[in-house]
Amino acid sequence: GMIIRGWAPQVLILDHQATGGFVTHCGWNSLLEGVAAGLPMVTWPVGAEQFYNEKLVTQVLRTGVSVGSKRHVKVMEDFVSREKVEKAVREVLVGEEAEERRRRAKKLSEMAKAAVEEGG
Repeated sequence: GMIIRGWAPQVLILDHQATGGFVTHCGWNSLLEGVAAGLPMVTWPVGAEQFYNEKLVTQVLRTGVSVGSKRHVKVMEDFVSREKVEKAVREVLVGEEAEERRRRAKKLSEMAKAAVEEGG
């Protein structure tokens, strides 16, 4: 194991071969990093535009599963149960739908990488 103090190197972590999914608050930069890494996501928006971004990931791209957060919250509130988080993580990692999500996420990653290459 490793303990990282301060800012974690999120892109390096997302790109690691052992990373199978990404629990995200749905900030735009985090979503772009998750897409570039080709990872399915567990979405947990807490405010601002994050709820709209969550809809993009779960309903349009269909590469994520929501924990069920419905409103802007204070960080210290107990607003999503551990059971809902567990259910979303299992949906992202296990089963036939999870495989489809992974395939879509990998395809989006390939498209994103091609878009930033010369002529992309």
